[in-house]
Parts: sequence; structure tokens; C-alpha cells
Amino acid sequence: MDSVTHTDLSLKQILKTWWPLAASWLLMGIEGPALSAVMARLAEPEINLAAYGGVVFPLSLIIESPIIMLLAASTALSRDRDSYRWLHRFMMISGAVLTAIHVLVAFTPTYYLIVRNLLAVPEEIVQPARIGLMIMTPWTWSIAYRRFQQGVMIRFGHSRAVGLGTMVRLLSGGMVLLLGYWLGTVDGIIVACTAQALGVVSEATYAGLRVRPILKYQVRYTGPTDRITWRLFAGFYLPLAMTSLLALAWQPIGSAALSRMGRPLESLAVWPVVSGLVFMLRTFGMAYNEVVVALLDRTGSFGKLQRFSVLLLLGSALLHLLIAATPLSILWFAGVSALPFSLVEIARTGFWIALPIAPLTVLQSWYQGTIVAGKKTRGIPEAMAIFLAVVLSVMIAGVIWFRVIGLYVGMTAFSVANLAQTLWLWLRSRPIMREMEMRDRPLLAHAG
Repeated sequence: MDSVTHTDLSLKQILKTWWPLAASWLLMGIEGPALSAVMARLAEPEINLAAYGGVVFPLSLIIESPIIMLLAASTALSRDRDSYRWLHRFMMISGAVLTAIHVLVAFTPTYYLIVRNLLAVPEEIVQPARIGLMIMTPWTWSIAYRRFQQGVMIRFGHSRAVGLGTMVRLLSGGMVLLLGYWLGTVDGIIVACTAQALGVVSEATYAGLRVRPILKYQVRYTGPTDRITWRLFAGFYLPLAMTSLLALAWQPIGSAALSRMGRPLESLAVWPVVSGLVFMLRTFGMAYNEVVVALLDRTGSFGKLQRFSVLLLLGSALLHLLIAATPLSILWFAGVSALPFSLVEIARTGFWIALPIAPLTVLQSWYQGTIVAGKKTRGIPEAMAIFLAVVLSVMIAGVIWFRVIGLYVGMTAFSVANLAQTLWLWLRSRPIMREMEMRDRPLLAHAG
């Protein structure tokens, strides 16, 4: 952590912890639009964009979902040498198991069962998507490794290194994208997936090297007290893993639903472009989760973190509105993303529908970070189950009412589900927030 006392946390210090993480998330957010922009400029853009956004990315995400919360777990639990070694062993085992599942899906007939029978995507994207999923094999293990090491960096006051790692990822992946664009003869799905796979491997390698001095000089051996056990870890982490699993389950569900609604190929092609821009705007809020986890245990921090979350919410909402209500959206979708003119208006309407998502993400990180800091994580998967139930309900309604363009239904489902998730997280975080307010009350009275 930054060298401050437990009673003098300021908005400036919160900003100092938050901005490197936000920069890292934003840089990660740039990756998706960059991939889409290159695929849109190569041959058969609709097919390659739909293959990536409708199959490769959703399946890769759902396979890796159990290890996404390793960042929060490592930030909260990597407090000494024994804890680090225990969590490292868990990370390596889970990374190996999930990679084996990825191989099973990508390289065996299981793929056709999932993609043709369950997702029912247009036939023209089935084979390109399989090639992309094969290339993405290193994705899961690399992400498990780097998120685990990033948690150690954040806990011991090196959050800026997380952003530098993301730069390494973007530079390595960007070189592949530039090469593929320059050649112009390689299928867009191959270029995009190679760039993404190489990027995460490069970032994981950097994280492994960058964490070494932290392990050597800051992660100490503290003796037999407070050791992690499987029982304690399961009670803490399983709700988080279920949360990420439920959070990402809507991705393949969304692909299956969009494939059964109006204009399926266009909706699947535009989906990664619109959701990529929405994700970029969400990054400011997504980075706040680890900030809350890392700083909320400091006496006097609750009010300052709450105030920062309000500022972050307003900034995210205004930025989304600025883009949606001005020619900036045309510049992004037609210019940067190079969508065909016939798809630009669909993308702009979908982006308007997604307006609540970025500010809601800030609230989710504030409430969820509070719950994780209080080590009462059960409410998080409950909220995600509500999110998924709402997504399913709206998607089913869209499939029944076939005439609606699938992208519009998908963005509506995502917006309404995020609202429901946020409300539940707020409800479940209230007891912990009251404890934090009581904890800080003597300090506030003394300051007054």
C-alpha cells in the first residue's frame, strides 16, 4: 500500500490508487475495438466480426470465468509468503483444468454440439470461429497467472505496474494487428485471435517478472497464524467464482438469442463493436472494485470512498451521454470501427440503449468491493443470479417477438439486468456499510 496512516486517507490518495488500475482497464478496453477495427477492414468483415463476437469471445470468457476473481482474491488474501504460495498452487491447478476444458471444446466434436446445436449461429461463421477458438488456447492459463500476480502488486502498493503490464499486452498484440492489416491476406479472425492470445501471454510474462522483487522484499513469512485452508478459501472464493461464471454466462446465451432474433448476422457483427465501446466506458468503474477492497479497511476511509464513487458515477454517465448525443458516435462507429454504413445506425441505437451501464458499474464496484472487504461474499453470486435471470427473461421475450433487431434486445437485457444486480448488491452491502460508518464515527467526531 501507499505509505499513509490508517486515518488520513484523502481523495487524492484514492485517485492515486485508482488511476493506474483504471488506465490498465481502459487499455484492456481498447483491445476489443482495435480487434474489431482491423477485422472490419479485412475481407468478409461481417463473417469475421460475427465469428469473434458470437462464438470465440463468449466461449473463451465462459471457460475462464472461474479464475477471473483471482485478482480480488489475491488482493485480499496474499498477505504473506505462505498465503502467496497457497494461492499460487490453486491458480496453477485451476488454470490447467480450465485450459484442458478449452482444448476439449475447441479441438473435439464438442465444438459443433455447442456452436451448431446450442448457440445455433449462422452456418457461415462456424468454421472461422473454430479456428479462432483453437488459437485462443493459451488465453485462460495466462489470464489466471497475470491476475493472480496483479493482486499481489495492488496489495503491496504497486498498482501502477498493472497498467504497464497492460501496455506490454497492447504493444505485442498491436504488432500482430498491424502486420495482419499490412499483409491484408490473412483472415480477420486469425489476425484478431493471434493478437489477443499473444497479448495475454506477453502480459503474464511481464507480471511474473515484475512481481519477483515484491515477493523478495515485501511478501514476508509471518508464521503459522492466519493460514489459508481449503474450507476457509472455499467459503470466500466460491461465491466470487460463481459470480464471474454467472456474469459471463449471458455472453453465450446472448449469442444463442441473437442468432434466433431479427437480422442475426448483422446483430452478431455489431455486438462486439458496441459492447467494446460500452466496455471502455465501464472500465473506470470496474477498476474501482479493487480500490475499495484494498482501502476500505483503513479507519476513516468509508466516507471518502463513497464520495469518490459519486464523482466517478457522474463522470461515466456524462461521458457516455456526450458520445451518444453528438457526432462522436458516428466518428467512432463509421470512422474508427469502419462499420458498413448499413450497420452504423443499428450500432448507434444500441449504444443509446446501453446508457445506464457505465454508471451502474461504478455502483456495483462500490457495493461489491464493500462486500468483499467485509468477507461476506454470498450476496455477490446472488446478485449475479438475479442479473442472469433478468437477461434470460428479456432475451426469451426477444426470441418470441422475432421482429425486433437482436442487438436492441441484447442491450436492453444487459441494461435492465445491470440495474437489478446493482439494487441487490446495494441491499446486501448495507449491513457492512453500517459497520464501516460506525467504525469511522469516532474519527469524524474527533475531526469535527
